[in-house]
Amino acid sequence: MASLKDLRNRIASVKATQKITKAMQMVAAAKLRRAQEAAEAARPYSERMAAVLANIGQAVTGTDAPPLMAGTGRDDVHLLIVATAERGLCGGFNSQIARLAREHVRKLLAEGKTVKIITVGKKGYDILRRDFQKLIIDRVELRDAKQVGFVHADGIAKKVISLFNEGGFDVATLFYSEFKSVISQVPTAQQLIPASTPAVESEAGGSALYEYEPEAGEILADLIPRNISVQVFRALLENAAGEMGAKMTAMDNATRNAGDMINKLSITYNRQRQAQITKELIEIISGAEAL
Repeated sequence: MASLKDLRNRIASVKATQKITKAMQMVAAAKLRRAQEAAEAARPYSERMAAVLANIGQAVTGTDAPPLMAGTGRDDVHLLIVATAERGLCGGFNSQIARLAREHVRKLLAEGKTVKIITVGKKGYDILRRDFQKLIIDRVELRDAKQVGFVHADGIAKKVISLFNEGGFDVATLFYSEFKSVISQVPTAQQLIPASTPAVESEAGGSALYEYEPEAGEILADLIPRNISVQVFRALLENAAGEMGAKMTAMDNATRNAGDMINKLSITYNRQRQAQITKELIEIISGAEAL
């Protein structure tokens, strides 16, 4: 059984931890609003960009489509861009993204495909390197960035496009966590290359037809690289909001658990102290009677 001094030290230690988790919860709550607003503001632009590409994509044939849209015609080499947070203490946020990517890797390997991985974020690299160290060809860390900007996403997109132009892969898929609410972040896989362009219908119900100048293929050749940067930027913003939401929830749970532990330790301490006082009183009374 622990002594009274040990219990006092443990209670003091848990109280100190509780103060830290409470402070981290407040910091995450303050950052969450700004990150959530940034993520929600990026969605309309990202969705509209995809809609524009879909409209223009209807005007090109397979031979006229740029390589980033048409692809290589093969499905042998897959590139996975796994975007996670730079830091932990945010519950299962990072592990959920890594789990989705891990399942996708194992599925592709089982089909005889070649897999390459680029990790964005330290935590994703730390998790995936345990099983797929040899598959990781590059890693990007944004720990020094005070706030994620489009320049960071554009740098990642240019790496991916450069690797595609060199013939390094056939299909590229982006993994991130879509922010739904403070308690809900959904791991998501989005194909970047070849760019998917679903058919878009007009309000009247028929397909929208346009004439383009210059040619639609030339427009797509310029827009698709920009769209890849936009989609990566959106993923980074979604991750930033999801990380703060998950961290706020995790730190709130940790603070509550610390409070419960303090209550239990305090009860144990009071009971043990009362038993020790009772024992001392009995010894005093017994000694007085012996005299």
